[in-house]
This record gives sequence, structure tokens and C-alpha cells, in this order.
Amino acid sequence: MATKNLTMDNLESTLLNNDIVLIDFWATWCGPCRMFGPIFEDASEKHSDIVFAKVNTEEAQDLAAAFGIQSIPTLAIFRENILLYKQPGALPAESLEELIGKVRELDMEEVKKEIEQAA
Repeated sequence: MATKNLTMDNLESTLLNNDIVLIDFWATWCGPCRMFGPIFEDASEKHSDIVFAKVNTEEAQDLAAAFGIQSIPTLAIFRENILLYKQPGALPAESLEELIGKVRELDMEEVKKEIEQAA
């Protein structure tokens, strides 16, 4: 699956209707974003069961603001509509693959219990 553009209009349905969603916040003028873009695209081809979404922070400033994006690129990862990871910085391909593996391995029932206990 290739990447998709994420907007305020399709954010909720994307998060609710997909198990794992990776979001790349980027801009055309950002050098590290241009470096990370092909890595993100390649990963999207390898993991067809995961949604890989992109947010151009210049065009979707409302969405970037909603996520509190202060530097780019920033990668956000959701599983079962729960934000598990949000960090700025371009990841090398190996690190992105390792991160995807860890997200897949998570026991989401345990995660939900931890969230419930923290509330």
C-alpha cells in the first residue's frame, strides 16, 4: 500500500478503521523530511496491512497544530486508535522497521490496562 494524504476530514475514520497507522509530518522545504520520505514510502510497500499517512504541515496547519507538531519530520504511530509513539527526527530504514516490529508485538490489552490504571 502506498502512502495516503491525511487531512482533518479523514483523520478520525483513518484512525478508527485501521489497526496500525503511521503518520509522517513533513514539509517540502525540509531536508531531513526529503531524506525520510523515500524510507517511509519503502516501508509502506513492505507493510500493506498498515496505513502510512503523510501530513504536509504547510498545507494542513490545523492538523499539525492539533498534534502539537513543533519540528519536522515527526513520526506518530497509532495502534487501535491509541497514540503509542510521537517523535521528531528522520529515522533510518532499519530503525523504522524495528519500530514497526515493536508496535506489532505490543500486547494491546496490557496497554489498555495501563492507560486505564493511569486515568
